[in-house]
Order: sequence, then structure tokens, then C-alpha cells
Amino acid sequence: MSAVLGIEDAPLAPLAVEQWRDGRLTAGHDMLAVEVPVALEYNGISHAVMLASPGDLEDFALGFSLTERILDSAADLLDCDISASGQGLQVQMRIATGRFAALKEMRRNLTGRTGCGLCGAETLQQAIRRPPPVRSTAAFAPAALHAAMEGLQARQPLQQQCGATHAAAWMNPDGGIALVREDVGRHNALDKLVGALERARCASYLDASGALLITSRASYEMVQKAATVGIGLVAAISAPTSLAVELACETGVTLVGFLRPHSHVVYANGRRLQVAPQETQQKK
Repeated sequence: MSAVLGIEDAPLAPLAVEQWRDGRLTAGHDMLAVEVPVALEYNGISHAVMLASPGDLEDFALGFSLTERILDSAADLLDCDISASGQGLQVQMRIATGRFAALKEMRRNLTGRTGCGLCGAETLQQAIRRPPPVRSTAAFAPAALHAAMEGLQARQPLQQQCGATHAAAWMNPDGGIALVREDVGRHNALDKLVGALERARCASYLDASGALLITSRASYEMVQKAATVGIGLVAAISAPTSLAVELACETGVTLVGFLRPHSHVVYANGRRLQVAPQETQQKK
């Protein structure tokens, strides 16, 4: 089985397997999520290699560049080319001169730092990036969040076939899902979604009136990326981490965990959830 597997056109790969069930061993077939190294290059300089699903790589390149503050906007990305290279994929981007100069300065400051292993940072101050407070004034009915998460499963074709991918989805205020992106990595799925929204010039994204749904835990990096691009509400199917809650509180992000079709838990800044008085139960 090739490591590249046709690249962009092959997010899934078939594999012959042995299945054990009720004391019997039989031959069968399974579908695997393809995972490949993806090298991100800016103006001829390699910046990072990520393990990712091979689809939607133009979205990934733009979204990663925005959430990592390499670019300020989609206009800073002048060109993007994707090609096979050895055992993986190479994404070659040409970016605006000013942003490339800033990237080179950032790389110079990070050179040789291996202390904590997070983005090449050496100190805690360098590792924990604090985005400015989000400006989103969006508000959502809890029922809209529940309906969106309930409908998300049908919008995850890779997950349905292989069971090994995460999804990031953009929800409109009425609970409708505007866009979904899938990837073997939860951060990659979010970056792909941000890039897709930016490329589509999605109105609810541009005015921060939508919400982010993720089929993973709400880790610090997920909240950090969301806050960096101004997303006001992050709702996860699983739990948040303590650092994610801390960052959400600082940046004004509404953080929801354990989102289910009829329930959720609010961990930070619940003001964006419109709860009717009769739905609020006072502790006795």
C-alpha cells in the first residue's frame, strides 16, 4: 500500500483484515483513513510538517496560516501549489513580502529552542500564546446547538466509512451547518474549516455570527486557534482541558463541552447562549 495513495483523491484506503467475532475468525475488508506527512513551505522555506488527511489542502494551508498568525488575511496568500514529494505532500505557498519578513523574524527567534517542544518555544511565555479578546456579539439558542450537533454526523462521510477522523463544522445562528471539514487530526480539521470559510467568504464567519462545532475534546490549541480568528463560541462533543477554559475566560470565547442532541455544559462565558427564564433552574 503506497504511502501517498494517489494523494488528494484518496482520503481512504482499503485493507484486507482478519475479523474476530463470537469465537470465529473470518476474512474481511476495512477502510483506513489515509494519513500523510504534509510539508508547509512559505516562499521557498520549509516551515512545518504536519500529519494530516490528504484532502482540502488548500483550505488547510490558508487556515493554518491564519490561525498561527503567519498571515493576517487571505489576501496575504498570493499562490498555493500542492505536489507529491517522497513519502508525503508538499504545499508551496507564496505570501506577501511583509508577512514573509515577519515569518522569518519569528523563525529566527525560535531557532534552536527545544525546551517544551511546543512550536519550538523554550519558555512557558513563548509556548502559551494569548490572542486578543474576541469581538463576536453573536447569540444562540441552546436548541440550535443541539440540532446542529445532531445533524453533524450525517455530514462526516470519512468518519462514517473509517471511524478515525475528526470534524470541525461552522454553524449558522439558526442551527444550520454551513461547512464541514474532516481530518485525522482535530487541529487540522479546524484549520481546514477556517481556510474553507475564508475562501468561501462565508458571511457568518466574516461577521463572527456563527459558532464552531468540533467532534473532539476542547484542548487549549483548539480554543487558541478559534480565538485567533475571532470565533466567539466553541462547542465540543467532549470535555475541555483546564488551560482551554482559562484561555476561553481570558479571550471572551464561549466554551461549551459535552454537547449532545439535548444537553450541554457551559465552561466559560455563557452569555452567548439565550436561555429562557423558565429554562433556568435556581439551586435551592
